[in-house]
Amino acid sequence: MPQDNTLLKEIGRRKTFAIISHPDAGKTTLTEKLLLYGGAIRLAGAVKGRKAQKHAVSDWMEIEKQRGISVTSSVMQFDYEGFHINILDTPGHQDFSEDTYRTLVAADSAVMLIDGAKGVEAQTIKLFHVCRMRGIPIFTFVNKMDRFCKDPFELMEEIESTLGIRSCPMNWPIGNGVDFKGVYNRRLSRIELFESGDHGQNILASDIGSVDDDHFREVLGEKLHAKLCEDIEMLDIAGDTFDMEKVSSGELTPLYFGSAMTNFGVQPFLEDFLRLAPQPAKHSSDGGEVEPASDDFSGFVFKIQANMNPAHRDRIAFMRICSGKFEKDMMVKQTRTGKAIKLSQPQQFLAQDRNSVEEAYAGDIIGLFDPGIFTIGDTLCNSAKAFSYEGIPMFPAEHFAAVSIKDAMKRKQFLKGVEQISEEGAIQLFKRPDAAYESLVVGVVGVLQFEVLEYRLKSEYGVEIRIEQLPFTMARWTTPEKLTPDKLGFTGDAMIVADQYGRQVVLFASQWIMNRITGNCPDIKFLEIPPSYRG
Repeated sequence: MPQDNTLLKEIGRRKTFAIISHPDAGKTTLTEKLLLYGGAIRLAGAVKGRKAQKHAVSDWMEIEKQRGISVTSSVMQFDYEGFHINILDTPGHQDFSEDTYRTLVAADSAVMLIDGAKGVEAQTIKLFHVCRMRGIPIFTFVNKMDRFCKDPFELMEEIESTLGIRSCPMNWPIGNGVDFKGVYNRRLSRIELFESGDHGQNILASDIGSVDDDHFREVLGEKLHAKLCEDIEMLDIAGDTFDMEKVSSGELTPLYFGSAMTNFGVQPFLEDFLRLAPQPAKHSSDGGEVEPASDDFSGFVFKIQANMNPAHRDRIAFMRICSGKFEKDMMVKQTRTGKAIKLSQPQQFLAQDRNSVEEAYAGDIIGLFDPGIFTIGDTLCNSAKAFSYEGIPMFPAEHFAAVSIKDAMKRKQFLKGVEQISEEGAIQLFKRPDAAYESLVVGVVGVLQFEVLEYRLKSEYGVEIRIEQLPFTMARWTTPEKLTPDKLGFTGDAMIVADQYGRQVVLFASQWIMNRITGNCPDIKFLEIPPSYRG
């Protein structure tokens, strides 16, 4: 049927991917340049550029602009050469890794960005393993080749030894540091030299031709040209050949070299990536595998963000569409509650800039106006038989603090702020049975989240808070919920609290304390994840 053909065609155009890296590898800068080449922006803004330059488009929160880091995932959409692209730009800093892990659930593939000078770093390793657990293909871009970098062959060895994955160079750098001239495109067997200038704010012109052309021998110089020919020969003899099946199974990563700051190699990477990256795949649910081209619409909420528009104090639920076609004002069922919901005011994004969307397809990320009815992990569908997608992973907090308001008259704003921010998944909220609601216990995965909490409560809700660090390092949910304070012994080493859903939780100062208390309570199980948690 014509509708089926349209649906298949539209799904085939979708490329939904996340960009992952260690902090400072240039991830937000690369995102900017992909937007530049996609025509979504006309002038790229550097994250840590001159005062005259704009802040990065994908960093929309004021604290991100001030610190030059991403603290929340951004969603950006644009069209390029017939493809409809959904980029999930995630925080690189390990203190915000929980947001990154959840966002990866919505991606079909990942671009792993590596700093050419530093190689594979700690946070990159963590994120790589999350991608591998999810079974999504990984494409690698070695960035900052315009600075002094490790030898490309050394980087390939490091990727294999550290991450356990082979790499297949799709292009090869010509020069290094100030001598970085461009790349050799292995698939097309051609040299691609780039012209520098304007600090990478505009699309680059390139000089393209055969490696045997005397023009390039002259431009590169005899020494650099000879090294390039030698490297190409070595790759052809000893390097891994490209195999899409191995890429899909996580055995091989296509490898690209370039410089996001100067735009060297960005456009060839984008075009190659779009050619190879997978289209939307089927998703697992408690009712079986769900195919993207199903006639029924379905999707899940993977992120909630309040106050993206400070003027309206709104709240947006980000939904990954997994199957079928979305239409504005359509009625769906929220599986968790069984309620019918009208999906009005749907939006698509370029960071904080939004456009109303009339229709969308499997693979797309859209924002839904949320009056407080959605939670992370919610499944929405219009099939005759409701089902739920696999839960979004929850990560145990490792840092805890008592948070209280300075002005008791702001109690209402304080409670609203911490509850909304906790519903986004940015913090975990606990209450001590003996404490007033003006004082709460907050758990976070990374300590910088306390700073973001303090900043957001002040700027978005007009509330100033006190933060008192607590000595606890882990939280465990109890089942059955019948642990009493007398079982804890030394009260300073453990504390009984309740989460935002009223479930009993015990905070422990150390693994040793937890082992001692759990040993004294053989009839109680202590769980890292709440027993009824589905996301």
